Amino acid sequence: MKTTITIALFFMAVLSLSELNAGTFVEEKGTFQVGTKPESAKTPEIYHLKKTHLNYILKPKHQLPVSNVDVFILTFPSLTKTPFPENNTVYAEYYVPRNLKTFPATVVLDITGGDQSLSRTISSYLASRGIGCLFVQMAYYGPRRPPDSKVRLLSPDIKHTLKAIQQTVLDIRTAVAWLEQRNDVDKSRIGITGTSLGSMIGALSAEMEPSVSKVVVLLGGGGLIEGYYDHPQALIVRKAFELFGGTKKQLVDLLAPVDPLTHAENLKSKQLLQIAGRNDVIVPPVMAQALWEKSGKQQIQWYDCGHYTAAFYFFDALNLIAQHLKK
Repeated sequence: MKTTITIALFFMAVLSLSELNAGTFVEEKGTFQVGTKPESAKTPEIYHLKKTHLNYILKPKHQLPVSNVDVFILTFPSLTKTPFPENNTVYAEYYVPRNLKTFPATVVLDITGGDQSLSRTISSYLASRGIGCLFVQMAYYGPRRPPDSKVRLLSPDIKHTLKAIQQTVLDIRTAVAWLEQRNDVDKSRIGITGTSLGSMIGALSAEMEPSVSKVVVLLGGGGLIEGYYDHPQALIVRKAFELFGGTKKQLVDLLAPVDPLTHAENLKSKQLLQIAGRNDVIVPPVMAQALWEKSGKQQIQWYDCGHYTAAFYFFDALNLIAQHLKK
């Protein structure tokens, strides 16, 4: 499976790596505001942003001279405090198109357990097309994962998973607030783009964030329990839940706050692009279909592929995504 993905990413990855230069651009430190706008009545309280000021640091990482893209490392405090200090700082990579006064921008979110190569390739490509990209590390991802620890965003411990997803949504909303306060970002064209798990958390975040106008759900969907209750990959979680007397109905209610389908009607006011595989067994087509129907039957592109063989349609999908975000 990884070999298939590597084939599709090879040329983009090589191009990106071959362009790396030591940056001559400078570090930036500043403060930004979050929670300054009234929360929508459609946003559950667990996803409300606390009104505060946060300090951020933006450090140069490298430049991609052929693509005319500068890459920075952004850090700021998470509004959620956990027992793990590493997880309490949000890390992101900011891909900035050069020579543009203003540009649309999108948050980019990664796959389950990803090594970030896919999201970096997506961000590099979109930035080369004039779209600023803020690749945000979700809770317990990358540098946010405690060393020598098995803690992950997704866990058989359902309460931990719920809290980690809630933290990630708040971190994404905070990242959107940071983008809004950049002078070069077109505030009317801020989006969220995610792949697989990242697309589901991205859709959920977009449902909670009024400032997001464009959403890309790549190989994702909604209806978690209907899609996964009998799925082989969910067997360990289901058995653990049932061992303590849990039922399917209880699980539906428990996961409702983090299921993109619960508040999918909030996506009707946004421009949504879904990209799905007809033969996907990781995110079954029924999940993509359910989200499409409840979010207003907007644009959806079906490919004759599975979750991993979608890599063969990668460049076609990237072009669709770029067109969608630039509209």
